[in-house]
Amino acid sequence: MFTPARTRGSLRATVTAVALSSVLLATGCGSSAESGGDAKATAAVPAGFPVTVDNCGVKTTYDRPPSRVVTIHQHPAELMLALGLKDHMVGTAFPDSAVLPELKKDYESIPELAKKEPSFEKILDAEPDLVYGGYGSAFAENEGRSRKAFADAGINTHLNREYCGKKRVTMKDTYDEIRTIGKIFGVPDRADELVTDLQTRVGKATTAVKGEPQVPVFVYDSGDKSAFTAGGKSLGTELIRLAGGENVFADLDDVFGDVSWEQVVERKPEAIAIYDYAGAGSVEEKKKYLLSQPALADVPAVRNKRFVVLPLTATLVGIRSAYAVDDLARGLHPESFR
Repeated sequence: MFTPARTRGSLRATVTAVALSSVLLATGCGSSAESGGDAKATAAVPAGFPVTVDNCGVKTTYDRPPSRVVTIHQHPAELMLALGLKDHMVGTAFPDSAVLPELKKDYESIPELAKKEPSFEKILDAEPDLVYGGYGSAFAENEGRSRKAFADAGINTHLNREYCGKKRVTMKDTYDEIRTIGKIFGVPDRADELVTDLQTRVGKATTAVKGEPQVPVFVYDSGDKSAFTAGGKSLGTELIRLAGGENVFADLDDVFGDVSWEQVVERKPEAIAIYDYAGAGSVEEKKKYLLSQPALADVPAVRNKRFVVLPLTATLVGIRSAYAVDDLARGLHPESFR
C-alpha cells in the first residue's frame, strides 16, 4: 500500500528579525558583483572569512558567503530562509510537506527546479556556487550528482550532517547544523539567535512533561508487508525521548529500517507517531490501514486510536525539530498542557 521514500509563534519573530538584517548582507554582495569581475577579484575578504568547514569528510574553504545556492530537499531550504538568506538562493527542489507559513512567501519566490531530485544538468543550469542537500540522495553517484562531480564542475557542496552516517543524531546536530550554515554565510549572530529560540521551545516542552511516565511510541513512516520505522540513530528517537516517550525500536541500529508487524505487536506501543509526507499515502490512509489490520487490534495505540502526526521535515536536522518535540509532548502527555 505504501512504499518507503526517502512551529511557529516564536520562530516568526526570529525569521522577521533576521530577514531585516539580510538586506544589508545582500546589498553588500550585490555591490561586489556590480563593480565587475576585476573589482570582485581584488575586493577585501569579508570579515570572518575565509571559513573552512569539514562536512562529512569533505573539506571546503569559503572565501566569502556563497551567493547562488541550490537546495535539494525542503529542510535545508527552510533552514536558510529562517536565517534570512533568501537572496542567496537560486533554486529549490523536492518539497515533501507544506512549507512553514512564516517562510511560505519567500520559499515560493525561489524557482523550483524539480519535484524530486533534479538532474545534474538541471542544477548546472541554475549556475550555483553551492548545492546544499538534505538527504544523502541529493548527491547520488548513480544519478550523476556525486559531490565529486560538482567539485569537478567548480561547485561546492554541503550535506545535512544527519546523513554523514557516523553516529546517532541528536538535537545538538540540529543546533550545530544551524551554526555551521550561519558560519558559511557570515551570519553567526543570526544562527545563535535561531538556536536560542529553538532551545527555549524544547526546554518548555521537556519541563512540562518532566516526571511523567515514558510512553512507548512506535513510529510509522510507511509500509504494509513490513513497517518502515525510525531506528535508534534517528533524530526521531531523541525527539520522542525529549517529549516524554520512548521509541520502541530504539534498538534498531540505523536511522530508518524495516521491522515486522509481529515485532510491533510484541512491543505494545501505547502511541503511534505517523510521519506525514508526499508520496507515501495520506495520514488518513495510514490510520485506516493500521486500524483495519486484525493482527494489530490489540496493540494499545491502535485499540485506543492514539496517533500523533508529524511532518517528516519536522523529524529531521532542521529548524522544525524543536517544534516536533512540543507537538509530541502535547500528544503523549496532553494533561501536562491543560
